[in-house]
Amino acid sequence: MSYKILHKYSNYHQMNRPDKNSRIIVNVYEWVEALITSLIAVVIVFTFIFRVVNVSGPSMLPTLKSNDRVILNSMFYKPQNGDVVVITHTNKLKEPIIKRIIALENQVVDIDLNSGTVKVDGVELDESEYIQNEITNQPTDYEFPLKVPKGHVFVLGDNRPISCDSRYSDVGMIDEKYILGKAEIIVFQFNRIGKIK
Repeated sequence: MSYKILHKYSNYHQMNRPDKNSRIIVNVYEWVEALITSLIAVVIVFTFIFRVVNVSGPSMLPTLKSNDRVILNSMFYKPQNGDVVVITHTNKLKEPIIKRIIALENQVVDIDLNSGTVKVDGVELDESEYIQNEITNQPTDYEFPLKVPKGHVFVLGDNRPISCDSRYSDVGMIDEKYILGKAEIIVFQFNRIGKIK
């Protein structure tokens, strides 16, 4: 009796087992579904959280070179002093630029054109880590010291002699809503891969 029950169950199981072709179709479907899910996740990450941006021009030397590609962190980003950021547009420039934040809203920036030093709230900045020379003494469109308005930042390029930045009216103070995000890592050129200081 028990043998017959087992035998019947065995026949039922074999009759209802999917054939080889249907198993292949199921496996392919699952693989395609996983691939599409992964692609959607990558698109979301690189659209809303991280972006890859190409650097153009020498204004951020030696930190960034022209044609470097950097990963930008743009989700929930809050500007901080010293951050290298991408700005979508300025007072008069319509193309994106990449600069370093020197001062935040309500801070006072002072540039001494004789000594070339930059001060924020009366404290001289040590910029030796990221600028080619420590002289910031080119004529500007503004009188210093000046206070950064609410909701804005003051930015400078690391290559001060040639950088068009907040010292000039074409750029001016940057409204925070035009900051696309912080440049975090150089991913290309390969000999320069690493975190941005």
